[in-house]
Amino acid sequence: MPCATHCAKSTRERCSMARIVVAQEAGACFGVERALAMVRDTAQAATAPVHTLGPLIHNPSVVAQLAADGVSVVDDPSEASVGDILFMRTHGVTPEVEDRARELGLQVLDATCPFVKKVHVAAERLTREGYQVMVVGEAGHPEVEGTVGHAPGALVVGCAADLDGVSVARRVGLVVQTTLAQDTLREVVAALVGRCEELRVMDTICDATSKRQEAAAELAREADAMVVIGGRNSANTTHLSQICSAACERTHHIELPEELEAAWFADAELIGITAGASTPANQIDEVRARIEQLLSQ
Repeated sequence: MPCATHCAKSTRERCSMARIVVAQEAGACFGVERALAMVRDTAQAATAPVHTLGPLIHNPSVVAQLAADGVSVVDDPSEASVGDILFMRTHGVTPEVEDRARELGLQVLDATCPFVKKVHVAAERLTREGYQVMVVGEAGHPEVEGTVGHAPGALVVGCAADLDGVSVARRVGLVVQTTLAQDTLREVVAALVGRCEELRVMDTICDATSKRQEAAAELAREADAMVVIGGRNSANTTHLSQICSAACERTHHIELPEELEAAWFADAELIGITAGASTPANQIDEVRARIEQLLSQ
């Protein structure tokens, strides 16, 4: 009968043989990297206090790092003082909020993701052209709220079931939250077909979101355990976690390396890692290093 020491050694050898693979598309997208660079560069050179209107991105650890660098979060422009620098977050804001910030004498800088800006433009165009505008996305999400501000009266549709009992106009135009899952958009479109004469769909889901979801699903199908890195308040990271969980039962959504547990990787031969669009590369590296450390213990 093998001794306990031999068993422990065998377990360590199996763990050390595990492969750690990062999804081909993972981590911070262009819009997030752009916003972070804008805010950090401004904070280094600024002589006035720097704020972001709401969290710049949905990543608590990054927001904490920015706070340590002197960039504070305000929930309303009135919380800042005349002359202060105020960044519009990556998710965008309503035109009214931005106008009020300028009226209060703030230096307004726009860190809104360019792809979110495209949603705003599409929503405005559909409104001008007389469509009943529907924003397919999560009610209450900052990006969705900002988009509705560019199309007053727009209906927010989170899923096909939200259309039950809704009066649908003859001409309907859809715009979509950039981080939404494609499956949700397809279900909403299918639910509207036959209920209106004209359905115009502006598929404004960000290409980076789709690529991350596809890469995560592919890796999760092969992995014995998956780690999804990103803020729990991040819609796109939550979607990634859901996608991975459907393919890999041992999926864990974390924000920090300290949350990792060695037991998650017991007997795993392939450990997959993916990360939301608000997760910088250094956080992925830190998680990978921590997994390697746990496997070697």
